[in-house]
Amino acid sequence: MSNRHLARTIALQTLFAWDFNGQKDGDIERLIANNFANFAPNFDDGGFVKNLVIGVKDNQAEINQLIIKYATEWPLDQITTIDRNILRLGIFELLHSEIPPRVAINEAIEVAKSFGGDASGKFVNGVLGALYNDEPEIQKRDNKEEAEAAKLEEESNKSEDTDAAIS
Repeated sequence: MSNRHLARTIALQTLFAWDFNGQKDGDIERLIANNFANFAPNFDDGGFVKNLVIGVKDNQAEINQLIIKYATEWPLDQITTIDRNILRLGIFELLHSEIPPRVAINEAIEVAKSFGGDASGKFVNGVLGALYNDEPEIQKRDNKEEAEAAKLEEESNKSEDTDAAIS
């Protein structure tokens, strides 16, 4: 399991417990510490888990409105606690992180498959995919990253061609 995937898992466990127990603000730090102690005692994530959890908490109103908007068939309180918090993490990463949007969506789907029910992966994919398709700013970030990767590959190919011509 990659470090970021493990960190997202710990963040999800923290958000699940926080949500399940009534979203008491004072519990967040303790829950993060307990989850590290129980699931990854020697893991140093550089603050990634805390950034995710606090980011979701601080942006929860905006995130919840997007869940309501894109999960039209499901009232927020009827979405399972695990799926609701997977969506919160995924939406937070789509809107407020530097990771590529497609990575955020794929990670959320993988976490949903691991921790959610049989249809969780498809549900999370549908909600996050609809948000991605509706938000040009998210798509621009994806396109920018693709253009940068293509440029780097092109430069690398030119360098190889130059090396081959010199030989």
